[in-house]
Amino acid sequence: MTAPALPPKILLIENDPTTAETIRAALATSTAGTFELEWVHQLSEGLARLNDKGISAILLDLKLRDSDGMDTFDNVFKVAQDIPILVLGCVEDEELGRQAVTRGAQDYLPPAHWDNFSLPRALRNAIERKAVDDALFAERERAIVTLNSIGDAVLCTDTSGHITYLNLVAESMTGWGREEATGKLLAEVFRIIDGPSHKPARDPLEMAVEQNKTVGLTVNCVLIRRDGFESAIEDSAAPIHDRAGRIVGAVIVFHDVSAARAMSQRMTHAAQHDLVTDLPNRLLLNDRISQSIFLARRQRRSVAVIFLDLDHFKYVNDSLGHAAGDRLLQSVSGRLVSSLRSSDTVSRLGGDEFIVLLSEISHPADAAKSAVKILQALSAPHFIKNQDLHINASIGISIFPDDGADADTLIQNADMAMYCAKESGRNNYQFFKSEMNQRSVKRQSLEGSLRGALEREEFVLHYQPKVNLETGEITGVEALIRWARPGEEIMFPGQFVPIAEDRGLIVEIGRWVLGEACRQARAWQDLGLPPLPVSVNVSALEFRHKDFVEGVRTVLAETHLAARYLELELTEGVLMEDAQSTVATLQELKTMGVHLAVDDFGTGYSSLSYLRQFPIDVLKIDQSFVQELSSDPDGSAIVTAIIDMGRSLRHMVIAEGIETVEQKANLQARRCAEGQGYLFSRPVAATQFAQLLRTGITEPLLN
Repeated sequence: MTAPALPPKILLIENDPTTAETIRAALATSTAGTFELEWVHQLSEGLARLNDKGISAILLDLKLRDSDGMDTFDNVFKVAQDIPILVLGCVEDEELGRQAVTRGAQDYLPPAHWDNFSLPRALRNAIERKAVDDALFAERERAIVTLNSIGDAVLCTDTSGHITYLNLVAESMTGWGREEATGKLLAEVFRIIDGPSHKPARDPLEMAVEQNKTVGLTVNCVLIRRDGFESAIEDSAAPIHDRAGRIVGAVIVFHDVSAARAMSQRMTHAAQHDLVTDLPNRLLLNDRISQSIFLARRQRRSVAVIFLDLDHFKYVNDSLGHAAGDRLLQSVSGRLVSSLRSSDTVSRLGGDEFIVLLSEISHPADAAKSAVKILQALSAPHFIKNQDLHINASIGISIFPDDGADADTLIQNADMAMYCAKESGRNNYQFFKSEMNQRSVKRQSLEGSLRGALEREEFVLHYQPKVNLETGEITGVEALIRWARPGEEIMFPGQFVPIAEDRGLIVEIGRWVLGEACRQARAWQDLGLPPLPVSVNVSALEFRHKDFVEGVRTVLAETHLAARYLELELTEGVLMEDAQSTVATLQELKTMGVHLAVDDFGTGYSSLSYLRQFPIDVLKIDQSFVQELSSDPDGSAIVTAIIDMGRSLRHMVIAEGIETVEQKANLQARRCAEGQGYLFSRPVAATQFAQLLRTGITEPLLN
């Protein structure tokens, strides 16, 4: 058990026994907690006691036997600058008391304030105020150390554009010392021009203050140092607000990107490409397949994935060595690239396995033609180590959407078809036929049922709470659609939303979800339950629909739900599809009062420069990263980075898919604010969620 806190020690420096007894009695009968009083008669005794430390506050009479007046205070203050000093005195000493306060005393207390209420309260306030001041000073020092330790330059101004602060990096990059720069106009210290034209660039801090939001520098911005040296920079500028929300200045963060940009390009390439062949690796391939699927859904076309395995490649490695094997892989990769269109992607999966993405085909026969070209290109001998090597391949083909709706499924099904090609004698190709037929039948059945599902009122919403990770309080709710067909198991969104998107039904379904979620949120409020924001997922087709914003406005009006209780969740892919148009749409929604969240954050490839311009309120960490917190250091680093970035951008960060107490503890340690997942509650019906609001989440649901 934690030991109880000791009462604060008060040092009384007073030569009058009557006053000392009054003080002792007042503290002994205090209504503001207990105090431990030490009494000394003279200044010399007090100074000696202060050298021993442990004193929380000082009660000081300025008229002592061995000292009198302000000299008394000055001598005490020299040795006790970090201890609150409260001066005692009579009414005629009030001017002396005021002087002491101006020199550093916390308070002046005449006899009228020596009772058991006023005196203890004054002491307690002084001690607590000193603790707050110490904490603020420590926080300021940490902030200065942090700002001087980071790699970016930081520069602050007041609302008139005068410099108020530069960190060490900013001093180096601008050529101005902080003391010399303070008070000067920003344009004199931070000289920026457009690189290509060398014309002056617009002041980003001015834009940040005018627009009252974070803004970025224009592309190709160049900083001119005081000595004339030029460096390419990137930055962001943001307004600084006081507690009342008034703009009191602005801050700009910038850094030299010349070397960093080149290094980033090299690192990005290395992370996304195979070391031996320099072809895209699985990471980049998955991204391109996902992008192709996204576009294929919009344009109602197909995508083909070709899985290629070299026949008997192991014999080359075993007989000629891995160096020869690597050179053969390089030769194969060159022929694959040459035999395909520039819009297609050739990737090395690993070993002797390659994946070819045909990003746009009209018919499966197009994929067959490409497979034949590949087999023909590989059949010619490869000249390796002064000899001709012959290598063939077995090929499997899967087609989106019939054989899978995501990269992993398409690759897995093409892999299965490739093994059928091997079993058929190698050096041939096979489609994923049987699975394709099964999926096609099921899909057609679902399409037919889906068209009338709204009219038959087969859709329902389930609700999953969002929880404050520190207090366990429910802070919001996400609405999740379910398809409850009579006599069938409940279907989850992943099973029917892609079909709804392909068949043009998603906009109508999305409007129903939005209306039902808002209606239910208002219904809970009408029952007297705590008002909470309800989150609704928005697909790309809904978001890009010309009537989307007006539709949101209409739903809020019809359901009488205040806009601040609606949160729209969009994925990175949706946001980045047309970033400039996205900014305008998001701004309309933000002006309306709607909250905005980035769903599954970290799984896409959003531009951080655009992300800073989006008026986003919430970042939701994808559950895949949460699930890897304990087992994958990289996943842990990603979660930490997202939380830190969200905090720096002043976004709320919510972790999805929390299933274990350990995951929750890890997120708390990283100062993640909120979370949702099975640990707290599965998605439940509206009545069950209402009960959760009444009772709260009393304990984690570990089932």
